[in-house]
Amino acid sequence: MYNYPIKRAPYKAQKISVSNRGMQFEELINESNEQYLNRNIAVIYKKPTPVQIVTVDYPQRSKAKITEAYYKIPSTTDYNGIYRGYYIDFDAKQCNSTTSFPMSNIYQHQIDHLERIDQHGGIGFILVEFNRLNEIYLLEIKDLLEFNKRDKSGGRKSISIEEFREKSILIKESFPIRVPYLDAVDILIDKKKNENNK
Repeated sequence: MYNYPIKRAPYKAQKISVSNRGMQFEELINESNEQYLNRNIAVIYKKPTPVQIVTVDYPQRSKAKITEAYYKIPSTTDYNGIYRGYYIDFDAKQCNSTTSFPMSNIYQHQIDHLERIDQHGGIGFILVEFNRLNEIYLLEIKDLLEFNKRDKSGGRKSISIEEFREKSILIKESFPIRVPYLDAVDILIDKKKNENNK
């Protein structure tokens, strides 16, 4: 074996562009979930995106190859799992606006699903990243239902950033858990316990 010197390119810090942050938001959540799992804090996973397979090519019996497929509309939400004995279910959304989050960014069947989770004692919410503001919020299902009701009754079709700041819980990026959203979930659990004790 030869021991030739290996030339390495100098390290360059990669700048995250605004256009890439939306895709990276889910990656940050996935990393955070991995950290939660490794530290035995919670077991939360990303659900696989449903795919409709249209065409399969069989060049050989043992080598089937999918040649055409389409993403289906997700049947429920992005993530689910368990934390502190509670079932957790949520969707992650990214928003390019600096002023509001359009209600059209979340499907009605996702809202209905999160409402059912809440009715059965689970914790349902959405995480929204305003990527140009570099702000992440957790909006619990009860508040989301109020905004949805306003939208359906002909009112405002979006949630303003001011409403997010007033009604939601701000999540500050940190290290090693990049999106420590379970800190905000702790607040929701405590709230739920207080409601149950009344």
